[in-house]
Amino acid sequence: MSVKLELYRVFKEVAEAGNITAAAQALYISQSAVSQSIKQLEGELQTRLFARNSRGVALTPDGRMLYEYVRSAIGLLETGEEKLSQSRELQMGHLTIGASDTVTSQFLLPYLDRFHRQYPAIHIQIVSGRSHKVLGLLQSGKVDIAFASTPQESASLETHPCFATHSVFVASADYPCDFGHVYSLAEIAAFPLILLERKASSRLYLEKYFLQNGQRLHPEIELGARSLLVDLAAIGFGVAGVTEEFVHEELSKGRLRKLATDFEIPPRSVDLCVLRDVPLTPAAQRFADFVKDSLSQRSGAPLNWEN
Repeated sequence: MSVKLELYRVFKEVAEAGNITAAAQALYISQSAVSQSIKQLEGELQTRLFARNSRGVALTPDGRMLYEYVRSAIGLLETGEEKLSQSRELQMGHLTIGASDTVTSQFLLPYLDRFHRQYPAIHIQIVSGRSHKVLGLLQSGKVDIAFASTPQESASLETHPCFATHSVFVASADYPCDFGHVYSLAEIAAFPLILLERKASSRLYLEKYFLQNGQRLHPEIELGARSLLVDLAAIGFGVAGVTEEFVHEELSKGRLRKLATDFEIPPRSVDLCVLRDVPLTPAAQRFADFVKDSLSQRSGAPLNWEN
């Protein structure tokens, strides 16, 4: 097909130039090479494509019919090549990111803002979901990049740590508990607990830790939205298990207070995840590099969750 494509390119140039010599000059090949290409194409198609005249050559009826298709086909190919070039140069393109609403608002927003300002022609789509969902979308090719807590079975993924999260327990400032007391696992488990629903990876991680240490959690309230969990804790409905990095503002303003504990739940990592051995689109590759470069520049500095 690649050989025949070259024959069609020569055919198109001759048809538009109406002259073998002019076509050869435009194609930077010899006149004999042009003549041989036309002869070969006519032989393969078993029809005459050109008739000679006083000024050079003119299309035959079959040649005119073929020319309309060849012009359209080569035009589409050239457009495709141009679009591909524009995509490589980030003059156009599409980027689909999978992340939870919390990760998007608390971590990604500054990166999205700066990337969009630098590459305004790239169309960015955010697909919201918890870690399990966005990693599933990544595996099925429905998102280019996922920001998620990476599961242990991640052989098919390439990951880059973005930030660590810490599980803590909080309550309203006037909640009837002793904020000066250091609570044990059993004492925390005995509180009326407010937790995220079971399918949330942070909830599963929390339960696993308690079970490994001989305690089972029986929450009084289970919620799908982190914001509602915080709101109910803030008005005294119970003790909430939360990600400390995501309630920084509520803690700093005193809307919530952290309970001291004699245990520390190991931190988790939220990672930039892509499929291993699957090439990224130019837009996705640039955004991934953009985030990695930004993180490396601020390495060692604490995350500023308010920016």
